[in-house]
Amino acid sequence: MKRSLSLANNVYQPIWPDLNERDRVVRELSQLPPLVFPDECDLLTSRLADVSRGEAFVLTGGDCAETFAENTPWSIRARLNTVLQMAVVLTYAATLPVVKMGRIAGQYFKPRSAETEVIDGQELLTYRGDAINGIERTRAARTPDAR
Repeated sequence: MKRSLSLANNVYQPIWPDLNERDRVVRELSQLPPLVFPDECDLLTSRLADVSRGEAFVLTGGDCAETFAENTPWSIRARLNTVLQMAVVLTYAATLPVVKMGRIAGQYFKPRSAETEVIDGQELLTYRGDAINGIERTRAARTPDAR
């Protein structure tokens, strides 16, 4: 497994009930095309440098927590429109370019400081995002599933 995908020392990793399945999923994901390309990262780095020099303003928009069910094309479009409208106002008010960043589809994995939580007197594994476990308040839903 590549070092960047190493899960060995990550204190925020859930306790996976099936390590072989987890490793299989990590291998499968590592074979997929990147979500972001190096040139895009370089461009963002350059634009954030502009922000650090006071030559631009950064605007980040998005939800703190997301579920697969709530992230629909309509909801993504609505958030994008909101960010774009805010950027127009900021560009006019600040007379600076606005670096727009979306916090979208990044909250399917939620690091948690506690392994468990108590809900209605029942101790359950903490919800860590739809990519890890379910939000429903049952033991089955809260069991981490790499698939």
